[in-house]
Amino acid sequence: MPTPSTMLSPQQLIDAAKALQFAYNDKDWAAVKTCVTPDITYDEVATHRKVQGIDRVIALWQGWASALPDSRCTFQGVLASGASVVMEVTWHGTHRGVLQMPAGPVQPTGKRIEVRACVISELDGEKVRTQRHYFDMATLLQQLGVLG
Repeated sequence: MPTPSTMLSPQQLIDAAKALQFAYNDKDWAAVKTCVTPDITYDEVATHRKVQGIDRVIALWQGWASALPDSRCTFQGVLASGASVVMEVTWHGTHRGVLQMPAGPVQPTGKRIEVRACVISELDGEKVRTQRHYFDMATLLQQLGVLG
């Protein structure tokens, strides 16, 4: 257990967790690497994709960035507790590239998305060690016109 002098404040934890989301917003993969532990685990609950290791996480995120080049999140609410940060976000973007989904690729539709999500980050110091990402797949597919 860290000593009180090395424990991070809730705001420091929030800033560290948000830094990873900002790095994605900027599609700055070098910055993503500075925000996480090398063995980060990313669990994308809606797609059932769970990967470990920074290179695999970046590859998965680059797939999203290729399909939605202007994708970015905005924050609605953030809460820190212990070494965890819970962020309520909204993802915005335009579907301009092939979106790789577990059931197969979704061809570009040119449609805009606005999907609410919850991102839970567990930190080790100021680096994200684990991230679980929950979003509504049905809403995403409806907005893309793939699902009625």
